[in-house]
Formats: sequence, structure tokens, C-alpha cells
Amino acid sequence: MAQVTEVKLVDDLDGGDAAESIGFGLDGRTYEIDLSETHAAELRAALAPFVAAARRAGGRSATRPNAGARPTRGREETAAIREWATANGHEVSTRGRIPSAVIEAYQTRGSAPARVVVEEPEVVTEVAPKRRTRKKTAA
Repeated sequence: MAQVTEVKLVDDLDGGDAAESIGFGLDGRTYEIDLSETHAAELRAALAPFVAAARRAGGRSATRPNAGARPTRGREETAAIREWATANGHEVSTRGRIPSAVIEAYQTRGSAPARVVVEEPEVVTEVAPKRRTRKKTAA
């Protein structure tokens, strides 16, 4: 059975159709209100003289995506990457983060046979010579 969820913005002042959500702050508190185009214009006109005389106090001018954030992959894509990696000899867990080397290999799989090889470090054990203790001499 298909299900459709519809979200309708309602003007918080008169109950009519709202065109946008407007965020604003006053006395250290932030507010958000859904307004029609007419009411939004009225709010902006009412606040215009105060905004013109005010100074900005911190915060961002607009919401921006995190510069370090990477686009997320959907479940289907991560499942395909894990399936491909397992079939091609890569070790990946069934859950959690997929190593970037495996993702790169998956993305370049058509251009060249790419395989991530993780070599175990060589373990070298050396026996240190025993230290001799000095005999104390009377001075």
C-alpha cells in the first residue's frame, strides 16, 4: 500500500496558507513563524527601522553546509559497495564506516583493476644485551 504524507504550511496569524517560515530573535530567544506573503511583508516592514538602526551580533547570515561534510550514501549504494568489496577480496564490516580506499576502488572499478592490499607489518624482535652493574668502590 502506498502512502503519501503532505506537509502544509499554515499562516500562524490567520490560519490561511503560509508561503514561508521566518526566523527571528528578540531578547536572547529565537522564534520561527509561518506566514503568508502578505504577513511576511508586513513583518519585514515593521522590523525594517529597527534592523536598520541595529548592529549584527554574531551568528551566521545564512545556514551553510558544513565545509567538512561529505555527501552521504544511501543504503542501496553502501550495500552495493560492501557486496562488491567482499566479492573482490576486500575486508569490510557489515556495519559502520567503509574505508575510503575501498570506496575509491569501487568508484574506479571500471577504469582499472584496483585492489587494496593491506600488508602486515614485519615484526622484528631483538634481544638487548644485558647491562652489567658496576661495582661500587670506596672513595
